[in-house]
Amino acid sequence: MATDLTTYLGHGASGTAASMAPFVAGLARRGIRAVAVDLPKRKAEDAVPAWRAAVPDGLLTVVGGHSYGGRVASLAAAEPGSGYAALVLFSYPLHPPGAPERTEARIAHWPRIACPVLLLSGESDPFARIELLRTAVGLLPDAQLVTYPRLGHTLKPALDDVLERVATFLSGLP
Repeated sequence: MATDLTTYLGHGASGTAASMAPFVAGLARRGIRAVAVDLPKRKAEDAVPAWRAAVPDGLLTVVGGHSYGGRVASLAAAEPGSGYAALVLFSYPLHPPGAPERTEARIAHWPRIACPVLLLSGESDPFARIELLRTAVGLLPDAQLVTYPRLGHTLKPALDDVLERVATFLSGLP
């Protein structure tokens, strides 16, 4: 089944679809079809309609992205009818730096995400205090968390391992 899937990845708030090129190329080297999605620069909730217009619903679609792009994908995955095969979150922005009290608002939709979720995060990410992230993962019905010591909000220093874990995760989908 994994070979029939297409993975759609959104970029971080300061990026574009081009900034996801290392992820797309790395997944392609692992036999995974991936497409980077350009997102409008606005509040994540307001970008969901653009995401939904660009990304097909259904069980052959894996969604995700880095930071802001992952948040947009997660909001779309929580909507009724999306029916995605899986959600992959790279450096999920659990809260703004220095504002962990805003975590609840960023994860309120998580219990509505029905598909399997893989989260990959640096343990020193200023956008996700690791202890809060470990607790928040419990809100997801089917989730795995992989963390990287000494990494912050970018996973590029560990990109080969990150993409291997994504490939393994997707190969295990029903």
